[in-house]
Amino acid sequence: MDKALYIAMTGGKHIARAQAVHANNMANANTTGFRADFEQARAMGVYGGDGLPTRAYALTENPGTDFTAGTMIQTGGDLDVAVDGPGWIAVQGENGQEGYTRAGALKVNALGQLQTADGHAVLGDTGPLTLPPLEKVQIGEDGTITVRELGQAPNALGQLGRLKLVNPDVAQLQKGADGLMYLRPGQKPPAPSDSLRVRSGFIEGSNVNVVDEFTNVMALARQFDMHMKLMRAAEENSSAATKLLQVS
Repeated sequence: MDKALYIAMTGGKHIARAQAVHANNMANANTTGFRADFEQARAMGVYGGDGLPTRAYALTENPGTDFTAGTMIQTGGDLDVAVDGPGWIAVQGENGQEGYTRAGALKVNALGQLQTADGHAVLGDTGPLTLPPLEKVQIGEDGTITVRELGQAPNALGQLGRLKLVNPDVAQLQKGADGLMYLRPGQKPPAPSDSLRVRSGFIEGSNVNVVDEFTNVMALARQFDMHMKLMRAAEENSSAATKLLQVS
């Protein structure tokens, strides 16, 4: 079979994968704290034995994540926080593993556990944070949680813990399937940082540029169509060659 057919097939396949990356970015344009993913394409030579590559197939890969900060959005919510500058909020991810997020729209579940909007337990300096029945809660700039428990006097305030704020090297982070950032294998969880600050009553928006993502999707759609035309041309050439052999 014509080698051009396989070349066009791999090109179309990996263009579809690239479109999926950009489509996911667009779908999360309004997701709190979302970080857009990059994609890139390159040629992969096919080697036969000890000789030179006979052809080049396409390969789409995700080289990393865009860590540019999103826009600060004021909500006024007592449990809404946005990391001011670099840094991350530590949460409990898959299999109890420590993960990191910028999505600071927090909530308290029926058991009093402090969670992200996606249900991940928020970590303090000593583990997951749990709040008692309360009338008022405040989160300070350093992540300290101050509450007034239910039925207590207005001046009866107490500190229940502190958000675990960390600032690992972003080169050591990779995005998990659940949207959280995780350290690459072999890296130790960083210690809490006292220099990081959060802004209470704010959340951080997505850093997705919708116009760029839409433009990329349109460009990839045209490239995909070109590969489909190449596959049809290869099929037509094969049919023409078959007819010539039948005549001879």
